Amino acid sequence: MARLLLLIPVLLWVTPWLVRRFKASRAGGVSTTPPEPGLLPQDRQNTKRSGPDPELDAVLAAVRSGDWVPAAQLLDDTGDDWERRDSLANALGKDAADDDTWLKAWQAERPDDPTAAVVEASALVRLAWNIRGGLLASQTTQQQFQGFHGVLLRAQTAAREAVRLAPEDPCAHMSEQWVAIGLGYSHKEFRALWAEIDSRAPHHFSAHLSALQYWCAKWRGSEQLANSFAADADADADAVAAAPAGSLLTVLPLISWFEHHNSDAVDKDYRTPEMRSLVDALLADVAAAPAGHLKLRYARHLLAYFLYKQNRYQEAVVEFRLVDGWVDAYPWRNHPDPAKFYCAIRNLSFARAK
Repeated sequence: MARLLLLIPVLLWVTPWLVRRFKASRAGGVSTTPPEPGLLPQDRQNTKRSGPDPELDAVLAAVRSGDWVPAAQLLDDTGDDWERRDSLANALGKDAADDDTWLKAWQAERPDDPTAAVVEASALVRLAWNIRGGLLASQTTQQQFQGFHGVLLRAQTAAREAVRLAPEDPCAHMSEQWVAIGLGYSHKEFRALWAEIDSRAPHHFSAHLSALQYWCAKWRGSEQLANSFAADADADADAVAAAPAGSLLTVLPLISWFEHHNSDAVDKDYRTPEMRSLVDALLADVAAAPAGHLKLRYARHLLAYFLYKQNRYQEAVVEFRLVDGWVDAYPWRNHPDPAKFYCAIRNLSFARAK
């Protein structure tokens, strides 16, 4: 009896934990409730961005009311912060792809404005890919393909006009990267385009992500080309090794692996010494990055996922706390329901970190 009495406190502590674990296992290990105060439920995750941007919110509200001047001013104020300029041009281009009334008014008043030209190129690229859609080629109609290629040719012309108006601006060349992917530029042609970008913005995060997509097997390259980032040194094969600490370009090997293996990988594939080394390299890169790095949250999203897959749950929850609420990033954006996928992995990480 004395032994039984001694067990009662233990049972009182262990039983609720066992019940929670049992319920989690019955639900596939996923709770739908945010795991701690301050974290958001699935229906409050923003699937359009990887982080907040109040300045962008303000100029988008302005252009949607017909006032393009704040957008033009914000873009001009970026100076040679090419990451910021490219990000803003893409966001405004996405809006103009739906309704370009404000952009046409801008160009009518300032016909040779290089900033408007960059936004136009971005808008046409976005419009082309909207026309194509995200389905496989076998599920895409001939009419869609015709519209896609026709608008991409217009985007190509617009991008090159932007280059003519501002030759020093790498963002004008960056607009052409997804034209190259869609129209199927040869490797030689793409390397020439990349050389123009790399000479102007050698460690540009978003430009590297787009270039990596070109070299992936699903587009114009192969796993080998994506992993080396090119067939030879002229195509920046040492992009990661040459980048300064804090550039966040250590995401590239992980994204390449994700693109070529994630769909058929098993748990142990994420936990090899090589994969742990890649994740550790990104952890160090994130730690060295300036707090204001525009793509820091994007990198943290990728970290959170791979840390979870490597059973490094306590490290994963650190990242989830820093990115919660904004889920337009790898790997969530590749899922049909990004917010659901994100919350499932987040909640499992917190449950297993206890």
